[in-house]
Amino acid sequence: MNSAIIVGIGAALPSKCVKNSELPRELNTSDEWIFQRTGIKQRYLATEMETTASLATEAAKNALLHAQISAQEVDLIIVATATGDYIFPATATLVQRDLKITQGAAFDVGAVCSGFIFALDVADSFIKSGKSQCALVIGAETFSRILDWSDRSTCVLFGDGAGAVVLKSWADQNYGIRSCKIYSDGKFADHLMTSGGVSTNREVGFVKMQGREVFRYAVEKFQESLEELLKDNSLKIEDIDLLVPHQANSRIINKLIEISGIDEKKVLITVEKHANTSAASIPLALNEVKDDIFLMKNVVLLSMGAGFTWGSALINFDYRGNK
Repeated sequence: MNSAIIVGIGAALPSKCVKNSELPRELNTSDEWIFQRTGIKQRYLATEMETTASLATEAAKNALLHAQISAQEVDLIIVATATGDYIFPATATLVQRDLKITQGAAFDVGAVCSGFIFALDVADSFIKSGKSQCALVIGAETFSRILDWSDRSTCVLFGDGAGAVVLKSWADQNYGIRSCKIYSDGKFADHLMTSGGVSTNREVGFVKMQGREVFRYAVEKFQESLEELLKDNSLKIEDIDLLVPHQANSRIINKLIEISGIDEKKVLITVEKHANTSAASIPLALNEVKDDIFLMKNVVLLSMGAGFTWGSALINFDYRGNK
């Protein structure tokens, strides 16, 4: 059985960058207030001409360019998103169309902030089973479309963007995705949700969040899944080369650093630049270090999102010296 290795990383951000100081005055907030509570300094917001699909396509093109492979090698596209362009068709099929790919399958995965790891797990299974040889996994969101811009408890937290990785089949199982686990617990569904939906009130709705509960469970699930991943792979916390958590709030990440005992220099934090981009947050963060990450053997991804959903992945990026 082959493994799935990541061979390329790419990202795309909307053209409009909004700093904390540029948010509407009606929110009665400030750069200092937001930064102290979230670690966020700015976010990117999609313009009318930018959509989840257009951002996803741009990120995919950049990932393919980084991987130095043609789109025609791709036989699977999975887009993790909660803010697709349409109810149907799937945003992944729009990416497939725009990349002029006519083979394979394209579909979306909905797990909100955990979506990228869920999609990564699905693609890993496709490749390990031999059903796919080359996959695009994309996290893309335009969360600004579902924010109540009069609610400062939510609207200051989120941003738009897309990140993508290219996976290929690899003969040596010591490289690539070594472990990937996903979880959910629906009894917490009402803690983080939208106020509308197709079969409830026929409205898109706005993001509604019980912030304290989400914070508590995020820290708890991050730590639980990290401990389980380390145990299952006979690793210690000091063996991690890089930890890439979902970029929701710097306070959550700093609490995880405190509890786990990991060296803070090994934890990637990009929330200051992008805010919480939901399913796009982890691949956007990976894109920030794509020039260095292919020398790392133990890279850990952690996510937690609405549902509640959460997940973890252990990836060995250091395949290039072993071709």
